Formats: sequence, C-alpha cells, structure tokens
Amino acid sequence: MSELFDAGGKPSAPRAWTVSQLTLRIRGMLEGLGRVSVEGEVSGVKPAASGHVYFDLKDLDSKVSCVIWRSQTATALRAPLREGDKVVLHGKLEVYGPRGTYNIVVNRVEAAGIGTLLAQLEKLKAELRARGWLDRKREIPALLKLVAVVTSRDGAALQDFLRTRTLRWPLYPVVLAHTPVQGVGAAANIAAAIARAGASGADVVVVTRGGGSLEDLWAFNELAVAEAIWNCPVPVVSGVGHETDTTLCDLVADLRAHTPTDAATQVIPDRRELEDALERGESHLIEAISSVLEARAERLERAAQSRVLRDAGWILEDRRERVARLGLQLANAVRALGERGVGRLAELRRRLERRSPAQQLAQRSARVGVAEARLVAASARAREGAAARLQNLAGRLEALSPLAVLARGYSITFVEGREGALRSTEGISRGATLRTRMADGEVRSTVSEVRRTPDR
Repeated sequence: MSELFDAGGKPSAPRAWTVSQLTLRIRGMLEGLGRVSVEGEVSGVKPAASGHVYFDLKDLDSKVSCVIWRSQTATALRAPLREGDKVVLHGKLEVYGPRGTYNIVVNRVEAAGIGTLLAQLEKLKAELRARGWLDRKREIPALLKLVAVVTSRDGAALQDFLRTRTLRWPLYPVVLAHTPVQGVGAAANIAAAIARAGASGADVVVVTRGGGSLEDLWAFNELAVAEAIWNCPVPVVSGVGHETDTTLCDLVADLRAHTPTDAATQVIPDRRELEDALERGESHLIEAISSVLEARAERLERAAQSRVLRDAGWILEDRRERVARLGLQLANAVRALGERGVGRLAELRRRLERRSPAQQLAQRSARVGVAEARLVAASARAREGAAARLQNLAGRLEALSPLAVLARGYSITFVEGREGALRSTEGISRGATLRTRMADGEVRSTVSEVRRTPDR
C-alpha cells in the first residue's frame, strides 16, 4: 500500500486511518526497533502441541505476550521455562493484525543478571587483549612424556578424558590436579591447580570440565584462572564446556579444544596410528636400503668388469705414450718460441734504430733551420706592415690636428673663467675677457660690444 507525502517529503497522516492502515503503521514502527532485550518475570507458560512455546513476560505494571517458535526452542532455551522465572529475553517485536496485538518473537532466553555477567566478560576480554594475553599460542609437542589434567576427580570430564586415552593409548602417562570446577572459590582453586600442574614436570597442562550454563562455567572466566594460564611454564590446552561455549580460559590458552574428549585427542597420540606410521616407515626404509644396495652391487659389478681392475699394466703404457707426446709437443713449442723470440728481437732492433737519438736530433735540427728561415721572413713582413700602418695613422692624425686647422687661418676663442670653446654670443657680456688661440700664439682681448645676428 502506498503512503501519502507532504511537500517536504514526509508521510502525511490522512484525515482518518483505516484499521489496516493504522495496524501497518504500528507494525512498521515496532519492527523498526529491530532486536530488543527485555527483562521481566515469566508468567502463563503454555507449550503447544506444535512445539511452539507461548508465555507472558510481566513486571509490576505491564505485561507483554511472547512466543518461541518450535525451530528456535533448542537454541533459545537452556532449560524449560518455569512460572516466576526472572529472565532476559532477546528477540524482535511482531504485530498480529487480525487481533490488533503485538508480541515478542524470542530467539534467546537468559537468566536475569546474565547480561551483567556478559558485559563484565567483554570488559575483561578487552583488558586481556590489550595486555597481549590473547595472542600467545605456544606449540604443543607431538609426543609428550607426561600430561597434567586440571579438573574435578568426580566430574564426567575426567572420565571422558580417560576413556579417550584408553581408546588412543592405554596407560599413557597422565597426572591429575584435582580442583572444584564451579561454586564459590572455584576460580582460586582452579588457578592453584594449574600452578601445581605446571610445576609437576608435565609437558602440557589440560584444563577441562563438562558443559553447563554461563553461571556454571563462570569460574573459567575469572582473571585468576587467566593469569594462572598465562604464567604456566608449559603450553595449556583448554577443553571447557561444549563446542558452543567460549570462556576466557579458552581464549588465553595456547590451544582450545571443543570438549574434554577433543582435549584428550589433541594431546594423547593414537598409538595405532603411530605404529602404522612406524611400520610404513620401516617398509620404506627397508625398500630404500634394498634399492641402494642393489645400485651399489650393480656399480661393483660394472667396476669388476672395467679395464683398470682386469689389467693395470696398460695404465703405465698409456702414461708413457702420453709423456712422450707431451715431450714432443714441449720441444716443438720451445723451438717455435725461440724462433718467435729471434724475429721479435730483430724487429725491436729495427725500431730502436729508427728511434735513435742521433737520427732524431738530425731531423729536428733540419726542422729548426726551416723554422728559422720562416721566422726571419715573417718578422721582416711584420715590420714592414707595421711601418706602413704607422705612416698612414700619422697622416690621418696630422690631417685631424687642431694646429693644422689653425695654420690655415682659423682660431679658437675661450671666455676667461669658462670651460670649452666659445660657440655662440649667448652669455657674452660687455667687459668680458676673451682668449683667442692662433697657430703661433694667443691673444687676450676685452669685449666692448656684442652684436647678435638676427634669427633667420
């Protein structure tokens, strides 16, 4: 069924709900809560012929209907529900439209207070994980000289362990460290038993007990037991409860077994399997030795047929012939080496003559004479060129000399007290002293009048 939405995209309520609409809306809201946990007192337990279990959960002010479906009863209940039990239910809310009622579909039932214990257990797990106690996993030796078992002498766990030992290896060395496994003070007793077992000379310590409720197994969740396992000098195997039970002892131990029987299987070898393995190994060893002996016999047979063992005289004859060949090769090599040496000596002599100091001196003296003549000619040409350039520059300098200009009738006039030649009447006043430079001297005069040429 579609819902109505307002302009903001939120569902808007119609003017009047139909019963079905209201029920669907309530169902959506309740189922939206997801998984819930509710604590209360069991009332009105009604096991149905179909296997379902119906009952109510109540407190002082309210009551809610509950159901455990037949498919969930085996996992949800550790023990039958009884009138007045204080429990914590875990499940989901369900709305039954035809009656307009709701109930809790339960998938797990715990005794009241277990939630607190579980929270305490999780806190302790986090603390030990931070210490690194949950990460150490020591290797269990394959063959143990002695196994120490920490459990109660009166419990079924010890009988299961010994029964498995009898099946796998009768009279395998096992020592018992007796301790109560539940009740007041059980944790301290278990820790002390683990310490005794670790000091007994055993190669491994097995901590075990049968299954039970969380309260029954709680001693194995105590810090004292975890600390004793951590301080144990030899590896520890934990076989506490059933496969679905996980205790702190299991997490700190070096190896976790699912049951006491599984714990015995982990530490006590199967004698028949070892004997079979030894027989197989013996067979393989005998086969390997036989194969090696046959191969050596074949080699010895081939060696007996070899030429060396039948007649050793040919070895000396072969060596003699080889020495003769090598001697001839050596003589040829020495002769060839001598001939190559003589030829190389003659070549070196010729090269030495070509590189004689006297011959090189004569060659270089001739080169010096040629260079001397070339140097004299080059020097003369350089002097002539320099003289011609000097004469040309003197003529150009003479043509540009101010004295030559003055000699042609020109003069240069200076104002007394100023720098530079006079080029204009600008700034010349009456009474100023002038110096006029000519080719043969200088004339000093005084300005009596200044006449300026009009601008054209």
